[in-house]
Amino acid sequence: MNCIIIDDEATARAIISQLCSNNSSLTILEEFPNAIEAIKYLNQNKVDLIFLDIHMPDFTGFDFIQTLKNPPKIILTTSDPKFAIEAFEYDCIVDYLVKPITLPRFEKAIKKAESIPSIPKNIMDGKVETSSGNDLYVNIDRRLIKIDIPSIYLVEAKGDYIQVKTEEKNYTVHSTLKKIEEKLPNNLFLKIHRSYIINVQKIIDIEDNSVLIKKDVIPVSRSNRPELMKRLNLL
Repeated sequence: MNCIIIDDEATARAIISQLCSNNSSLTILEEFPNAIEAIKYLNQNKVDLIFLDIHMPDFTGFDFIQTLKNPPKIILTTSDPKFAIEAFEYDCIVDYLVKPITLPRFEKAIKKAESIPSIPKNIMDGKVETSSGNDLYVNIDRRLIKIDIPSIYLVEAKGDYIQVKTEEKNYTVHSTLKKIEEKLPNNLFLKIHRSYIINVQKIIDIEDNSVLIKKDVIPVSRSNRPELMKRLNLL
């Protein structure tokens, strides 16, 4: 993968560059001390992966991402762990590395980036389209696929994608959990974790901080557990 590094600290850029040099699948094309220079470069050049710092003078990493029309895969590198939840609202962010970055954690992030296919530009906007009545339409390979909403039992976020699991078939769609949540009826569906939305009528069992749906054991975050318990018809 062809990569660039954007970080205002020279030492941080050097460390990431050294980590990349140990991985034969990575090629560092350029390094930038600020986002403005990187934007100029990306207007003329294509890259597969960006290592991006969040905290930079004048122009943060999130500001930078919002300027990109078709962003490549991005691995955030930062000394501040508090933005992790916000980071995964962006489809293009595949991982979040907290400095100091260890080699095992770095390699894990690269494997994750390699496992997620790139999105062709002509279908970048083909995601969850709309819902009508009990039907949800998704754009997959330039085809609109109709999914029966009550048949959905689980929606899982996976990097740039979401996986919609139904009684009959699973669908992988380029979208975010937030966008599909807006399309699903509140009386049936509930987000119980930052990576999962469940159909509450499909719950088989609840134990501690997890629910069982079909054969999937889904974690329930502490902040979402009270709402889940409110939705259940408890004796």
